[in-house]
Amino acid sequence: MDKKIKVVHYVNQFFGHIGGEDQAGIPPTVIDGPVGVGKAIQQESGHHFEVVKTIICGDNYAAEHVEELVSYVLNLVKQINPDLFMAGPAFAAGRYGIACGTLCKEIATQLYIPVVTAMHPLNPGVDIARKYVYIFKTGDSARDMTSAITGMITIANKLLNKLPIGGPKEEGYIPRGIRINVRADKRGSRRAVDMMIKKLYDMPYETELPIPTFANVPPALPIENIKDAVIALVTEGGIVPKGNPDRIEAHNASKWCHYSIRGLEALGKGEYEVAHGGYDPVPATENPNRVLPLDAARQLEKEGTFRKIYDEYAVTVGNVTAVSSAERYGKEIGEWLKNQGVQGVILTST
Repeated sequence: MDKKIKVVHYVNQFFGHIGGEDQAGIPPTVIDGPVGVGKAIQQESGHHFEVVKTIICGDNYAAEHVEELVSYVLNLVKQINPDLFMAGPAFAAGRYGIACGTLCKEIATQLYIPVVTAMHPLNPGVDIARKYVYIFKTGDSARDMTSAITGMITIANKLLNKLPIGGPKEEGYIPRGIRINVRADKRGSRRAVDMMIKKLYDMPYETELPIPTFANVPPALPIENIKDAVIALVTEGGIVPKGNPDRIEAHNASKWCHYSIRGLEALGKGEYEVAHGGYDPVPATENPNRVLPLDAARQLEKEGTFRKIYDEYAVTVGNVTAVSSAERYGKEIGEWLKNQGVQGVILTST
């Protein structure tokens, strides 16, 4: 019988079956054997992988006590000395992804144990770990759980058996920004000419060296007379009226909406909620003005800093929202506000 692969698995409080945001502050705890996703990992591996310990930690604790969590997990992994460390999948969950990425990076660079995780390319945890570990590319939610687990296991097996791992497109992981030498049938000059010909004839082609492009956005001109200006509040933090009447999605939002704040001195507790799925909603639910600062804006309005706050605010969710969608929402919101006679915007994020 083949030797089983001893695995330590990290999950957050939700996937550890402890609870939701109400349990996001729990410190790390260790469970013998697999929990939830860990059971699926064992099953998908044909029980070749054995999850001997599951580390469960609340997302808020992980975000607010990074050094403590890293120290705790490093010490535990040293004691257990597993064959493999797995974290997640975290999908688009930002706090969870940051914890997974940080732990995988530290274990890989300090303990030299094979590690693997999985998350959405826009998860902030990606930039923490991509140069140090393989991160299997997932969708934005747990709907992609089966393929995420399969991908993690495939990469893990290659790491454990010291087999060559192909490129990101072939293996399904997020590009690491690392170039390697490969043998090709044609020399570079021939490939470059072939690519240019395809480009000239509008044929599909794929560059061998993708270069990120960033939009150059010139800043708007300053408001000439701020004291006579109408200012609007806009947020990507997902503050919506109770019940989320227009069903703005918690991630990868497909829309933006606007709601009246006419006559309100502040956003009232219990009258608004957080549609955003990428941050702890508890403080903003307790006081929505923390994300959409109507109370502070009204005070400035009374002091004469500007003429008035516009009677409606615009809102969307920026969590894993595609850049193309965000650009479109920004243009649409800007055009709408300009047509309403608004001269400036206070845009809040999270």
